[in-house]
Amino acid sequence: MEIGVLALQGDVIEHVTILQAINVIPRLVKLPRDLLDLNGLIIPGGESTTIGKLATTYDLIEPLREFGREHAIWGTCAGAILLSKDVQRNQPLLNLMDIQVERNAFGRQVDSFEIDLMAPFLEDGETHPYHAVFIRAPIIKSISGDAKVLLKLPNEQIVAAQQGHLLATSFHPELTPDTRFHRYFVELATS
Repeated sequence: MEIGVLALQGDVIEHVTILQAINVIPRLVKLPRDLLDLNGLIIPGGESTTIGKLATTYDLIEPLREFGREHAIWGTCAGAILLSKDVQRNQPLLNLMDIQVERNAFGRQVDSFEIDLMAPFLEDGETHPYHAVFIRAPIIKSISGDAKVLLKLPNEQIVAAQQGHLLATSFHPELTPDTRFHRYFVELATS
């Protein structure tokens, strides 16, 4: 089992550390050839415009799209933005998930927050809430097609969605010691 982490910018090491903790081999992805023989790919939180520009510079946009058509991809925060089909501004997107995302939906860095959310699809998710960390986070404004809502905030804002083997989270699971979301993604990547 080998999961890639797009290593252009953002929370790369944090994802690598969690993958290692759950006995998954991580691979840093910087070029198209790095996608070969991976079971899945994580696009980390960071700055979506920067990640998109670097992916364009390194000719990764189309290889990432092709990879996502056949393999599992999980986008956290900025990665969720890249997976979407619409962010209401001009920036490179993979256009893989039927979701519309609003960038920085909660405001500036000082408006970052943490909240416990019930996540029944995760192991022990009905009895043990998932602690979600939001940092300059996007929200998923709407879903369509085959996308489905996984998690909402108490005010009904969508913060996690899935479309087949594609997963998008507005928050940063890599910034908590809870490995359940990473294990959920590994299951998606192997099914």
